[in-house]
Amino acid sequence: MHSFSFPPIIAKNAKIIILGTMPGKTSLELNEYYAYKYNVFWKIMFKIFNRNYSENYNDKLKLLKTNNTALWDSLQFCYREGSSDSKIKEEIPNDFNTFFKNYPTIKDVFFNGTAAMKYYKKYTGFNKFMNYHTLPSTSPAYAAMSFEKKIRKWSVIIEILNQKNVKL
Repeated sequence: MHSFSFPPIIAKNAKIIILGTMPGKTSLELNEYYAYKYNVFWKIMFKIFNRNYSENYNDKLKLLKTNNTALWDSLQFCYREGSSDSKIKEEIPNDFNTFFKNYPTIKDVFFNGTAAMKYYKKYTGFNKFMNYHTLPSTSPAYAAMSFEKKIRKWSVIIEILNQKNVKL
């Protein structure tokens, strides 16, 4: 199956970006980031931003934008059967050089799992002007860590935003 990334979710004043690898099958079908009900991305986001969880996709997008957080994927295109990152072939990266020129207020990149980091590093590389953070995957395929521990690890986002004096 050929898979295409969604456009980035971004507010003009974004300070950080969270990168996944590529939308999974359910996300592509519903045209929503992290639509698979067992992926805990949105539950973690609402928890760390201290907001009541909502199933409404517009509420989810608003949560990120009002908290100066952008969302995108490391890859623009790939061929993949199912949703597993380990099945990705023929990948093409997103254009981060242009993206960061257009959004110079973003200085911290958070990867949702090691696959997102691996593809970003392979095609874009790390530079000394950005800070990079690899977080545990929110995918149900990564069940080695409890939900509570994932929340603790993902809370680094709040610490970084607080350091940037972002009002949450």
